[in-house]
Amino acid sequence: MTRQKPDVREVEENDLEVSRPKDWAGGLPAVYYSMEPALDHMGPVRAGRTLLSMNQKGGFDCMSCAWPDPGHRSPFEYCENGAKAVTWEATPVTVAPEFWAEHSVSDLRGRSEYWLGMQGRLTEPVHKAKGEDHYRPISWDEAISIVAEKLRDLDDPDEAAFYTSGRASNEAAFIYQLFVRGLGTNNLPDCSNMCHESSGWGMGQTIGVGKATVTYDDYVNSDLMILIGQNPGTNHPRMLSALEKQKENGGRIVAVNPLPEAGLRRFKNPQKPKGVIGKGTELADQFLQIRAGGDMALLQAVSKRVLEAEDAAPGTVLDHEFLDEHCEGLQELRAHLAELDEQTVLAATGLRSEEIDELADRYLKAESVIITWAMGVTQQKNGVATIKEIINLLLLRGNIGKPGAGASPIRGHSNVQGDRTMGIWEQMPPAFLDALGKEFSFDPPRDHGVDAVDAVRRMRDGGIRFFLALGGNFVAAMSDTAATEAAMDKLEMNVQISTKLNRSHTVVGEEALILPTLGRTEIDRQAAGVQFISVEDTMSAVHPSWGKVAPVGENLLSEVAIVARLARATLGNKVDADWEGFEADYDRIRDHISHVVVGCEDYNERIRHEGGFVMANGPRDSRTFNTPTGKAQLTVNGLDLLERPPGRLILQTMRSHDQFNTTIYGHNDRYRGIKKGRHVVFVNPEDIVELGLEDGQLVDVHGEYADGKDRVLRRFRLVSYPTARGCAAAYYPEGNVLVPLDDTVKGSNTPVSKGVIVRLEPAFEGPAGGSGEENVAADMPATV
Repeated sequence: MTRQKPDVREVEENDLEVSRPKDWAGGLPAVYYSMEPALDHMGPVRAGRTLLSMNQKGGFDCMSCAWPDPGHRSPFEYCENGAKAVTWEATPVTVAPEFWAEHSVSDLRGRSEYWLGMQGRLTEPVHKAKGEDHYRPISWDEAISIVAEKLRDLDDPDEAAFYTSGRASNEAAFIYQLFVRGLGTNNLPDCSNMCHESSGWGMGQTIGVGKATVTYDDYVNSDLMILIGQNPGTNHPRMLSALEKQKENGGRIVAVNPLPEAGLRRFKNPQKPKGVIGKGTELADQFLQIRAGGDMALLQAVSKRVLEAEDAAPGTVLDHEFLDEHCEGLQELRAHLAELDEQTVLAATGLRSEEIDELADRYLKAESVIITWAMGVTQQKNGVATIKEIINLLLLRGNIGKPGAGASPIRGHSNVQGDRTMGIWEQMPPAFLDALGKEFSFDPPRDHGVDAVDAVRRMRDGGIRFFLALGGNFVAAMSDTAATEAAMDKLEMNVQISTKLNRSHTVVGEEALILPTLGRTEIDRQAAGVQFISVEDTMSAVHPSWGKVAPVGENLLSEVAIVARLARATLGNKVDADWEGFEADYDRIRDHISHVVVGCEDYNERIRHEGGFVMANGPRDSRTFNTPTGKAQLTVNGLDLLERPPGRLILQTMRSHDQFNTTIYGHNDRYRGIKKGRHVVFVNPEDIVELGLEDGQLVDVHGEYADGKDRVLRRFRLVSYPTARGCAAAYYPEGNVLVPLDDTVKGSNTPVSKGVIVRLEPAFEGPAGGSGEENVAADMPATV
């Protein structure tokens, strides 16, 4: 394949442009911004082969989100962000061998995420030796040997941590956790720790499962959809098609969000005439512009109104048959909500009583209700308790386990849910470990391992010396950027299995390796022939994924092959596993999955059914609940008001439209009216006046914390934006600078990225960027 050297320059933000935010999503612009980069970077043949195979039966699963595939699919079953993700991965541009001599690690550390990713695909293993400042190309045998020798030399297996990104396949994830547990540790932090860990805990403690209790068909047939803390137009645009169908079927939609996102207002489906030449479909029938952190209060207030409606007309509102047979805790919840103070609710939410009354009325009139949420909920300080309140509200009227109703966390990475199913968790239950040990004739470790936050703490304190990442960009994704980078710098060895360069390759410790891997779009040919992988979407559907284009380099290995070779070289016969056979034929892995993972019996047969299979889900399928008492739990949760001191704002971090997680495709946020820049902070115009500032002014954003250390974003442009009063927003990952490592969600240890108390000050003269605390020089490049 012809290598093309990209001409990429760092983006200066002096020409940043701000225009009015859009009030609709999709349409012809979405088509243009999908196809223009695909044709430019891949060419028409490779673009056609990838885009027309994406999310199709017999094709590959899009890596940019976990949204399920409808049974009846269009020939263009992809969205703008999916097309960008595929273009990013399937580009034929590759990093040249001489690149490593031209660029030191120190030089790369000063580059932006955008510049790093635009250098192209990685095609050969590289190694940065201790005391050196350059990576150098090495052979696969040498790379595997270096890693295995380091792991064997550790004093304790718990001195190593093994991170996993949600893009890893079920097959790779399963043998990865087997490798790690065979080594003797449960240190398996993953991207779930930073996003939907709160969903797993909140749902697990109330209904016994941390997964959605709905299917795609439930979405399009629900009477009422309540979307809380999510932006489908940017983060999972294919959801808009399902919302459009729900509206066409007579359903109603309520959006709850501090920002009026375009994708929640109106959708122009580019595959329909009315989406091209018409106005499209109005989505949200009611928009509640809630104050950040106020969702828990809103949900309690609606549940209280439901109970009051039952008191006014006994026997006609609550689903008593369902509650009596399947639930417990109703009387305790009644007593608790009877004491809920309306003025506290209004202060917490920033809403009017009439708005809450309208939502309650909609809920009472609907026979089937789905409540769906994303990180706008899970990354609040009380994210776990808020999700328990979602479950409370659903249970009161039996909205779990019936058509068109249920709880639906929307996971953003394509197989993050499958990775957890396969055992990527630092706290897997004893039954899983028992089955794993029996299958491979060893005794897995039983002590809980570290999650993402605890991994950084342990690295900081010298307890973790080795770090291996199966995909992802841990350094950029984690909270408290300065603390995370300082911890990673203390490592003795840092190993990254990656497709493209990112910041985690530049913050490396003493010794580092990059192991290049096949992308999901690429044909995976092994000794037994062409292989497929499998993934699980956000609604528990498991399906195969086949690469469709030739690999960009002859020296690439698949994730499965890399993990299998590392395990074989490190463990020897410590675990009774056919590592060489796993690499040759993925069916052998799936046979073992059948014996270990509950719900995956006869995996190889079922995954070959058209469309794969759907895993069992007790609450959804039979109204059975895997809790200690066998019943769903209505819970009592104390309401904590997020206090906003005078002259301060509550800030949340969020994605732009031109990115996926930490991957920056460009510097535009089309729906929010931002062009040629990312160093912006969105603030309500009335708050700007109240703070004595001006729209367009450069400001320093100071996070304020109990430890007395200000974490600062320098020289960010103030953008007047229709946020909720008292609230602000900045882009992720730049805003991670402001989130302290120890500020985590109660009950899940997820970083609190939706509730940072900040003050804005006129900008201090100096470069844009972020620092860990006041008076500490910025280590983040100015053009991240």
